[in-house]
Amino acid sequence: MTIAPFARHVTIARPSLPRAFRRSFPWDAWRRDSVARVLGRMFRKVGRGLCEPGGLPTVGIHRVLVCRPNHRLGNSVLISPLIAEIETLYPGAEIDILGSHATACLYDNRFSVHEVFVLPQKIARHLWVSIRALRALRRCHYDLAIDACHGSQSGRIALALSHARYKLGFPDPRMNPGSAWHALAWPRHLADRSVFLLRQAYAGPTRADYPPLNLDLTPREIQEAAKVMGRVCGASRGSHSMTVAIFPNATGAKCYSESWWNQFVDTFQALCPQVQLVDLLAAHGHSQLGSRLTPFYSRNLRRLAAMIACMDGFISADCGVMHLAAASGTPTLGLFSVTDPTKYAPCGGANAALDTRGMHAVVVATAAAEWCAKLSPKQVAGGTSSRG
Repeated sequence: MTIAPFARHVTIARPSLPRAFRRSFPWDAWRRDSVARVLGRMFRKVGRGLCEPGGLPTVGIHRVLVCRPNHRLGNSVLISPLIAEIETLYPGAEIDILGSHATACLYDNRFSVHEVFVLPQKIARHLWVSIRALRALRRCHYDLAIDACHGSQSGRIALALSHARYKLGFPDPRMNPGSAWHALAWPRHLADRSVFLLRQAYAGPTRADYPPLNLDLTPREIQEAAKVMGRVCGASRGSHSMTVAIFPNATGAKCYSESWWNQFVDTFQALCPQVQLVDLLAAHGHSQLGSRLTPFYSRNLRRLAAMIACMDGFISADCGVMHLAAASGTPTLGLFSVTDPTKYAPCGGANAALDTRGMHAVVVATAAAEWCAKLSPKQVAGGTSSRG
């Protein structure tokens, strides 16, 4: 979410001035400058009050707000390590999240999460819904509020509006050049940066390793997904020793073409005849591969994650579903053609990233087959799933 669309749709009452003056006055520029000045004052005020390294107490933090108002699925999944770190450092605390509908779907049932405040994707088109969500947030009083994303105007606005004893966010070197945060060596991966922020502010000892992406799927969710997968794969499952899901979809330039994916599948199936491929369909319900692979479709994100959790592996381009797969615990291979793998790779465990720039689909499929050969099959039977 950016503030520009909001500024374009705000109607400012014009004074009663001569018509010629009203036509010549640059109202749009004045409106943008006015909003920029208000936001600048707000950002400077909250920036001066941010918690410095070592300034966060180890006790007395009971109500925590995490601000990540972004509609993209991947950004919702990438805060799961931060949620896990809060649960570790403050195990008795209750967490609220300002996020999207995807955030609500992923975290509503998490034991430590009390409430998810949902902002619509198009704030200017749903202004009153947005105002109600922010007013509900303003009525709450927190011990700690965290802006979980560097450079997010919406996250910083939410942090400024929140009532919290301690406020934690990424410092702006222009507004606070003397902050001790600027001397620290920040991790590259986006999922680790908010965890690093919290750990450095925490006055007590912390762990060295970073929590993985984790949606905290329940055993019941996995069992129900295993039953569905048995029906989806049908009799052909018995002739294959492994099941790997592919998601041949992504946004913008990250998306590979239909012909690219067909070449990938042809090569992969020739190299790995023991693997059954499952085609996970995107939200629009259409496959780039026609009907050549066994399909599975769900708009429920936790249901989709539970289904992936029953697979032996997952392959896709860099996208939100890739992060969802990594958070399900299934070994995930991310294919990167545009974005930086050091920031967005599905890291940890058997997860891997492959930079495909300049690589033919056949070469990529060969590398994916080599990665798949190192995986251990999961045993899924009788409605249960466990790693082999």
